[in-house]
Amino acid sequence: MNETTVVRVRDVMKHNFDMIDGKMTVRDALNAMKHVETKCLIVDKRNQDDEYGMVLISDIAKQVLAKDRAPERVNIYEIMTKPVMSIDPDMDIRYCARMFEQFGLSRAPVVENDKVIGIVSFTDMVLKGVADQV
Repeated sequence: MNETTVVRVRDVMKHNFDMIDGKMTVRDALNAMKHVETKCLIVDKRNQDDEYGMVLISDIAKQVLAKDRAPERVNIYEIMTKPVMSIDPDMDIRYCARMFEQFGLSRAPVVENDKVIGIVSFTDMVLKGVADQV
């Protein structure tokens, strides 16, 4: 990547994602999931003073499957991460990648005007950001 080219998060993020309610069961949430390629579910705010949450497919594997818990008896709010760190769509992907590394993230919601507009991951940054520069 040369110094004059700035690739923004909005240029590489996925626009399709699944927003769910934290009271849903894991079974219902998985059945409602339409965008498996994002590998996560965004948990909607309950009210204006609440924060977004997130459940990764790996969270379900570790906290439901590996522990032999019934997905129809586990609610999303029991296994979600909340609050979730969000990313500004105008952030340079180099800083986004550093932020992911510093905080041990693999993906995060992209939030603009207090609304989730997409999801960004290391994969998106590398395949759509760096690969296009080569």
